[in-house]
Amino acid sequence: MHGLINRAIQSFVCDTYGADCWRRATRRAGLGFTQFEAMLNYDDGQSRRLLAALGEVLGRDRAGMLEDLGTYLVSHPRTEALRRLLRFGGVTYVDFLHSLDDLPDRARLAVADLQLPALELREHASGRFSLACGPGLPGFGSVMTGILRAMADDYGALATIERERASADGAEVIAITLVETAFAAGRRFDLGASAR
Repeated sequence: MHGLINRAIQSFVCDTYGADCWRRATRRAGLGFTQFEAMLNYDDGQSRRLLAALGEVLGRDRAGMLEDLGTYLVSHPRTEALRRLLRFGGVTYVDFLHSLDDLPDRARLAVADLQLPALELREHASGRFSLACGPGLPGFGSVMTGILRAMADDYGALATIERERASADGAEVIAITLVETAFAAGRRFDLGASAR
């Protein structure tokens, strides 16, 4: 698994639960180290053991924990660059949803060897969508569920978002119902990054 993904998990756990929790999980997983390097690739088995260990240490199920990771990736100040990348998907939440099909390719533009599962958005009726997250990265549908919820808040939209099922081809399917596009004031977003 790509180091950026493992590093995101590390940052999420350290920022949310503390460095001691992270160290306990890496020991329980038998990794032999506590820091992931963002630009290296790691054996998938290490990542699976780490997620299992985190679930035990935190007393959480994997799906809920990964959904919280998705929310963290969009809402934490440390991850503002990812939020900005996602906001370039469009002016409205619906624009953003329609931009998701291109997300794996945009990620590869930034990091050439980062392979995200394919995403396919389908619009079933006005305000009713489904997002199929292709196989290849276990738990990616849960992470995307958290991202979709956090981005709805970011845009000020009111939406219900639920993981539905796995399809016959192994894709995870997320149901999205947009109740209101301008439910609340969204977070401020400027096209140009502000200088500090």
